[in-house]
Amino acid sequence: MPIRPLSLEPGDTIGIVTLGSPPERIEVETGVEMLEEMGFNVFFGRSVYSRDGFLAGTRQNRAADLMDMFANPEVKMILPTRGGVGVAGILPLLDYPLIAENPKIISGYSDITVLLNTLYQFVDLTTFHSLLLVDFNPDTPEYNFNQFFNAVSSPGPIGQIQTPPGIPVESWVPGDVTGPIVGGNLTSLVGTIGTPFEIDTRGKILLLEDTHEPINTVYRYIEHLRMAGKFRDCIGIVMGECTECDESYGRTYKDLINKFIVPLGKPLMTNLTTGHDTYKTAIPIGATVNLNTINNTLTVLTPATTP
Repeated sequence: MPIRPLSLEPGDTIGIVTLGSPPERIEVETGVEMLEEMGFNVFFGRSVYSRDGFLAGTRQNRAADLMDMFANPEVKMILPTRGGVGVAGILPLLDYPLIAENPKIISGYSDITVLLNTLYQFVDLTTFHSLLLVDFNPDTPEYNFNQFFNAVSSPGPIGQIQTPPGIPVESWVPGDVTGPIVGGNLTSLVGTIGTPFEIDTRGKILLLEDTHEPINTVYRYIEHLRMAGKFRDCIGIVMGECTECDESYGRTYKDLINKFIVPLGKPLMTNLTTGHDTYKTAIPIGATVNLNTINNTLTVLTPATTP
């Protein structure tokens, strides 16, 4: 069974790190202010505001910040400021045995996806495809916060994932499968292929989402995953939204799913609101879920945290 971190409670300390691209200072300040108003203490990594072009400083410094958070007994949860690019560069520099000895909640999406899945694969730690610090702002829907805190603060099973009113999930290929869920941002996951941190989909339910990619590029990434055996090995597929992914040659995201994902014959659910769009479900990476595309449900069966 995966390692479950301790549940988050008011009064706990949240460690803030930047692991990929640099954030805007106002976004960090707004997020920290909201967390403090919610009753949490905040502890900053040294490289939160570092900036070197499209990266938040060196990979060594970003990795050191993350390891400092895992080693700090006062920190209950680690919250990256944003994703961007560059998270994969810190993966070879992490101390995985130390992380296993000091499991903590870590949440995010976008390029943080590669870290979430690596920690599950290397450490067996349940991680959370959910909010980043930049999502803690007044414009974020209450739904997102409810999803987040239900996932990281409830020691019982999360249960059936409920999408926002008016945005139902859709089941395209019928089936009923149960297994750990992995995945996240398509672009980031493709970048792990051929590395020691390549995503393992064997016996898993695979979640994919993306943003700001033209459909012909999304096709390229899906084909790459197919050739790498990731669809062959998985037992079910959940396609999240492709936010602001423009049509290419008259083809839409749904056209792409219908032509290239449906023929794979795996139980298939689409339209899950997770990742980059306005509404964000919270998906615990590594938790056991039931994907029932006959009843059109996605249900988290095992707890994601422990009291």
